[in-house]
Amino acid sequence: AEKIFFVGDPMRVEKVSKHFDQIHFQVKNREFYTISGRIGNTELSVISTGIGTDNIDIVWNELDALFNFDLSQRKIKETLQSIKVLRLGTCGGLQEDIEVGTLVNSKFAIGADSLMHFYDTQEFTNLPFQKALLDFQVDYLPSSPAVYASEASTSFSELVGRENFPVKEGITLTAAGFYGPQGRSLGRIPLRSADLIDQLKKFHFAGLPVLNLEMETSGILGLGKGLGHQAASLSAILANRSRRKSYRNRN
Repeated sequence: AEKIFFVGDPMRVEKVSKHFDQIHFQVKNREFYTISGRIGNTELSVISTGIGTDNIDIVWNELDALFNFDLSQRKIKETLQSIKVLRLGTCGGLQEDIEVGTLVNSKFAIGADSLMHFYDTQEFTNLPFQKALLDFQVDYLPSSPAVYASEASTSFSELVGRENFPVKEGITLTAAGFYGPQGRSLGRIPLRSADLIDQLKKFHFAGLPVLNLEMETSGILGLGKGLGHQAASLSAILANRSRRKSYRNRN
């Protein structure tokens, strides 16, 4: 469908699609699970991406090929089509005042995963945000990999933020892994940026703080914008990293 939900875990696909009035199609391959159907007269799909922006790179490029390539001729179509993708994900919260269970609408994303460095997308980048990020990295995170800037589709992101549930708008850090890249260590290897969480809490852009960290959003927003589609990311905070509080022990 032209309106698509991205989820990470394949088991979440059926949790989303159970709200469909009718299911037309489903297919599984590795961590990728797709169900398409409709709610009322609206056609929808939900796709699991697995973990990380490496998988996002596969899903976005092949989705775009379905809509914008003549696959029989292996040529790009003359008229390009734009689709809408909304990530429904989970994340860790950074700011102490953000409660577990809060939904974060990612207006911007900091990519610490390197994906968008492989694409020439300067014309799609918010240059003031990119400059602020690089200045911040030089001062506070000099030992971290070079970061990049991603931005949600403005109109789509605003639409998500108008729904009738509590949601915070902010900046998301997308990490390249779950442990060291997110400031976690099991003690076997020292971290280069042991104070990653504390440093990230200092960064602001356009009045927005870094609210959360996860592993997909920067690639979803960056590739989506670069390919001419609309993309937004909505994530539930399952743990507050600053307060060491998780969904399981939130009381």
